[in-house]
Amino acid sequence: MFAMTHAEAQGVDPRSGAAGQGDRRDVAGARRFGWFLPAAAAIGVAVIGLALWVRRGGGGSDGVVANVPAPYDASRAYGYLVALCDIGPRPASSPAMKRQQDYLREFFQGRGAEVTLQAFSARHPETGEGVELANLIASWHPDRPKRYLLAAHYDTRPYPDRDPVDPKGRFVGANDGASGVAALMELSHHLGDLPADVGVDIVLFDGEELVVVDPRDDYFLGSNYFARRYAAQPPAIKYRAGILLDMVGDRELAIFYERNSWQMAREVTRSLFKTAERLGVTAFVPRIRHEIRDDHLPLNEIAKIPTTDLIDFDYPRPGFGVQSHWHTTRDVPEQCSGQSLVTVVYVVHAWLKSQ
Repeated sequence: MFAMTHAEAQGVDPRSGAAGQGDRRDVAGARRFGWFLPAAAAIGVAVIGLALWVRRGGGGSDGVVANVPAPYDASRAYGYLVALCDIGPRPASSPAMKRQQDYLREFFQGRGAEVTLQAFSARHPETGEGVELANLIASWHPDRPKRYLLAAHYDTRPYPDRDPVDPKGRFVGANDGASGVAALMELSHHLGDLPADVGVDIVLFDGEELVVVDPRDDYFLGSNYFARRYAAQPPAIKYRAGILLDMVGDRELAIFYERNSWQMAREVTRSLFKTAERLGVTAFVPRIRHEIRDDHLPLNEIAKIPTTDLIDFDYPRPGFGVQSHWHTTRDVPEQCSGQSLVTVVYVVHAWLKSQ
């Protein structure tokens, strides 16, 4: 995933390309790669950093509404995230990905879904050999006339390539990989009370970042394949809209309008944030902060499904001496919050019930 901030808007464009090419995250280089401060400020920065660390250690999440109703279970949602991370790193085509697929297929079948694997082939970026990948699709009420797509990616990046200490280390992708899946697992407990004409597909994309060398290797393999198949063979009942969940587990949750979502799927984006406002969820902030290249681009551009990206790219919240956990060995369950997960689930479920 690749995001653009004000730097790219001003012409700083480290990567570009059509959907499916280029990294998927933010271009704000100084924030993303860490702060380089004068030595004279080191002691003060250390004190500020310690204060921020203490504030973050309480187990809650700032900006998250406190009164998410009890049926939305933060401990259960966080348990799903931990279970996914306990499988270990889950890169596309790896044995761990196969174990995750088996686990999720059994889970969603147990929640009453019809589960299929949409298999496709790709070239491994290191060896050039063909590898088999698969999107996982869990369907509820496929014959209902109003259908909505809920998506996340479930592969992890092969390496924590932005880690300043260990860029070839172990990457379990708690927020970037597991959080969207865990949120959708929790959401599956609440799909029994949808309107009688509403059906849902949960789609987990494989190969979102089967990337070893950036920007050489392609992103969004699974969502591109899904979108092309959807465009070539449209279903009898098309999706009215889609919601992509990515990096929704941050302990300091703050989800802004994403620029591409605002431009391509404004009605969906606005209505979701209006739902959050109605519920009193202050973690949804109705203003644009980042421009993200993510799995929603093929859905919008190729499949023509108006899809918004719910993503908190500030992981953790920026501050003096604070480095991003994104694509580092620090992206672990301890940096995530079940309360953040259920806050997003609460909003998405309420939005579905209002359709």
